[in-house]
Amino acid sequence: MAEENKWKPPGDDDEDEEEVDEAAYKTVKDAVLFVVEVSPSMLTPPPPTDSKKAETDSPTSAALKCAYALMQQRIISNPNDMMGVLLYGTEKSKFNAEDEATGNLSYPHCYLLTDLDIPAAEDVKALKTLVEDEDEFRKFVVPSKESVSMANVLFCANQIFTTKAPNFSSRRLFIVTDNDDPHADEKAAKSSAAVRAKDLYDLGVLIELFPISRPDQEFDKRKFYDDIVYNQISTDPEAPAPIPGPTKASSTGDGISLLNSLLSNINSKAVARRALFSNLPLEIGPGFKISVKGFIMFKRQEPKRSCYVYLAGEKAQIATGVTTELASDTARTVEKVEIKKAYKFGGEQILFTPEEITSLRNFGDPCIRILGFKPISMLPLWANLKPATFIYPSEEDYIGSTRVFAALHAKLLSSQKMGITWFIARKNAAPVLAALYPGPESLDEHGMQVLPPGLWLIPLPYADDIRQNPEITTLIRAPEPLIDRMRLVIQQLQLPKAKYDPSKYPNPSLQWHYRILQAMALGEDLPEMPEDKTVPRYRQIDKRAGEYVLDWGRELQAQHEAWLKENSSSSGMVVGGKRAAAGGEGEDGGAKKRARVEEVDDAGMKKAFADDKVGKLTVAVLRAWLEAKGIDGKGKKGELVDRVTGFFERK
Repeated sequence: MAEENKWKPPGDDDEDEEEVDEAAYKTVKDAVLFVVEVSPSMLTPPPPTDSKKAETDSPTSAALKCAYALMQQRIISNPNDMMGVLLYGTEKSKFNAEDEATGNLSYPHCYLLTDLDIPAAEDVKALKTLVEDEDEFRKFVVPSKESVSMANVLFCANQIFTTKAPNFSSRRLFIVTDNDDPHADEKAAKSSAAVRAKDLYDLGVLIELFPISRPDQEFDKRKFYDDIVYNQISTDPEAPAPIPGPTKASSTGDGISLLNSLLSNINSKAVARRALFSNLPLEIGPGFKISVKGFIMFKRQEPKRSCYVYLAGEKAQIATGVTTELASDTARTVEKVEIKKAYKFGGEQILFTPEEITSLRNFGDPCIRILGFKPISMLPLWANLKPATFIYPSEEDYIGSTRVFAALHAKLLSSQKMGITWFIARKNAAPVLAALYPGPESLDEHGMQVLPPGLWLIPLPYADDIRQNPEITTLIRAPEPLIDRMRLVIQQLQLPKAKYDPSKYPNPSLQWHYRILQAMALGEDLPEMPEDKTVPRYRQIDKRAGEYVLDWGRELQAQHEAWLKENSSSSGMVVGGKRAAAGGEGEDGGAKKRARVEEVDDAGMKKAFADDKVGKLTVAVLRAWLEAKGIDGKGKKGELVDRVTGFFERK
């Protein structure tokens, strides 16, 4: 082999299941435009408080810092997403280079700080300078004395999205303001702004409002923004849903909680939904089919795969690896048609042609076929081998699929039943027995949807997947007083609301990887280690359960001493010393123990081979038996097992 193909997973053959057609799924791209108001109230820092978490930045500064943090992350985690920052209410005006050259103001008092585009290192550095240099911030961000038309601002955003991100699946407009009624006495201006907002929604742009309450006035959406911002789901089923969160306005003294919640939502680097299969038939009965889509809802995130780079040319280029098969004796190149698959059986190599391999792996067309129904209580926890797939109806192949799917989901949920299905995800994929599990809708404390109602496909294990239980040893059951003490400890260490929330625990290894890449891309110093939220809070644990743990330790010591006294007389054990050896030999005069290797005769080894228990024998037993037969006994246990099984297979 000229070069090992490191991008190919082990055991991944060319004849494996059909590759997923990337063209069949739309690449989900996201375009976010921050629209931040600049006004005297938005530039006023919050009043000082005694709180340690009190925010000292003005709302405009805090919004720009959030935009900077978002841009930092997306330059690494979502390299194809676009982002821009538009300020309105500024003394200066800027929309594009032509306006600056000619002096014409297309959108007065609107300043396009960062154009909607894929973030570059220069854009991140420029925004960083603005948010960290107070003098530069005060010189640049100067509020206008004239009022700004919101219709003009929304039309400006419309132009940006239309020209810069016309084909993006997800386009979102984040408005940050503390003015709940910008056109209090102008009905025509309100109506015009509502029309411009409707134009944005027709374009597929979702508007998210981040209202900020002033110290002397609560933000009231009903005055103006109820006609501008309203919930609407994107028409693209694979586009990311709007960021969940309360619509309640935040107080500047609280540290602008809504903007921080936005930042925490993005900080986990959530990946948009991805379809595992599209328009797969779900066969409920003979001749009764509907169409469904399958989505990967949970997937482990890892650092993106590195690549080789060729630097000898005029510019750096990504090198593509090529694998070449060579004959071991002549070193000539072996063509693909000359290679056949072989499987070892009975000590011989059984050859298969590619056509035979394909026919062996063909179990029919991809489908989900319901075989029957069982109570949900019969699904054990250990049956979850692989992540479940979320399925949802599709009307593309079978009209009426949604109604049938909803009826099936409601019936399974009310009857606490699950379906047992025959599941083939793709062509040449191995068939799987899966449970069709009904999932209810899940809401958070704000009434926002966390998980939609639908059906889950849970792959079930085959008999070959189940391993034997470990040998049962004699266990000592803890006495009731000790269990009662531990129950108090467990009660003090419950998670909030007795529920694990993964959104609160970002992967520390992944966060550190992204920070290093970010520092290298931006030419920054080595960053500080990110906060590892998976580390236990020892002080809080000690405060809550420290005394209970000590009480449990004292009870354990007392129970242990009582157990020793009860068992010392019956077993001949001397508490506090060593038991005398048999034959009267004490600790000093006793003979040294020698490790004795148990021997297995030919009949015993043959029986172990017939019962498929050769692997359970120790290395010493295997080595002794092999050497007695004149076979090499060196190597790891797996090699010894192969030699033993090969010996009996050849007989």
